[in-house]
Amino acid sequence: MVQKYYRVLTIAGSDSGGGAGIQADIKAISAMGCYATTAITAVTVQNTIGVQAVLPVPLDILEGQIDAVLSDIGTDAIKIGMLHSAEVVNLVANKIKQYGITNVVLDPVMVSTSGHQLIEENAIEHIKQRLIPLARVITPNIPEAEILTGCKITGEQDFKDIARKLSNNKSISVLLKAGHLDGDTLVDYFYNAEEDTFTLLPSKRVNTRNTHGTGCTLSSAFASALARGENLTMAALSAKHFIEQAIISGADIEIGHGHGPVNHSFNPSKMLFNDI
Repeated sequence: MVQKYYRVLTIAGSDSGGGAGIQADIKAISAMGCYATTAITAVTVQNTIGVQAVLPVPLDILEGQIDAVLSDIGTDAIKIGMLHSAEVVNLVANKIKQYGITNVVLDPVMVSTSGHQLIEENAIEHIKQRLIPLARVITPNIPEAEILTGCKITGEQDFKDIARKLSNNKSISVLLKAGHLDGDTLVDYFYNAEEDTFTLLPSKRVNTRNTHGTGCTLSSAFASALARGENLTMAALSAKHFIEQAIISGADIEIGHGHGPVNHSFNPSKMLFNDI
């Protein structure tokens, strides 16, 4: 019997501090029992305090990374993170179409936890027009959802309408994250566009500054669950459980002087295989 890894390709920026970006993706994908491959879009000078500089990877090198992975190893899902320019967005969109990848989780990263803008202004429209229509799932937080829809979110009562607007006429599933709201209980909303259903994902707020990389980790966990064959709603529940436990288990761990990372290794699993 031949065995194969469950494979996840992450296309994102590198975080030298190890808490977000490609580094967080690899940790989360591995902890979820999948095999991580990468295509790095940019190198950041970054730590728990903030982002000091961003160096874009040349387009031909980014394209080469994607081709090298997909032409040889292949993938069961793609997670997309920081795409800093319109040119990068268009390249990634073209590659997804070229290889016919449908299991795509897009985390529309625009601003870091520390408030540093990570994307050029002209890239936003290209994400909306070229990349979102190719995604199976998008995982915006409230500021990102407001940018993408042009609508102000005042509270949880707005989530269903916003999620439907982001779904592109019920063709894209949306995990709308509530972390920017106040309150002791935060409720993320998952809209399953393939079944036209909503699932509420509540969690208690954790009093910690170790929240660096939460969005990257959640979307990577989601892509990993899809790669393992879970349906959309089950994958959303798995991803939510993973990030919740990663935050709780890492809440009191001291690393750096700013926003520390979540604990990706709270319950690492053995590598899972797909029998064929």
